[in-house]
Amino acid sequence: MKKFFLSSVIILCWSCSSDDNKTEDPIFCTEELRAGLEVTVRDGIGGAFLTEGVTVVAIDNEYKETLENFAGSNTFVGAYERAGTYTISISKEGYRDSAPSEPVVVGEDLCHVITESVAVILEKQ
Repeated sequence: MKKFFLSSVIILCWSCSSDDNKTEDPIFCTEELRAGLEVTVRDGIGGAFLTEGVTVVAIDNEYKETLENFAGSNTFVGAYERAGTYTISISKEGYRDSAPSEPVVVGEDLCHVITESVAVILEKQ
């Protein structure tokens, strides 16, 4: 009886120290929303930031979003927590519409998207 008990303890201790039971460190993510895209638009002659009357549209296959510009900011943002491959088009009255951009790939890590910044210059008509 004693031999059986001893061998059971040894097996239990061996399995407790096995590498198979290691746990990885927990990952803590913030609850904030992160924009996948940040777009700045500038005038082609003077280089001034353009925000008033500017429309910035991001498209990823069937997904289409008009990016937002918040008061006091020179940046248009959108595609919140949405990874994808986007083309960006920009329009403003008095300026030539931009051609769709090259594909912009927004990746993600374990918690959030990885924001991609894009700068576009518009030329007057």
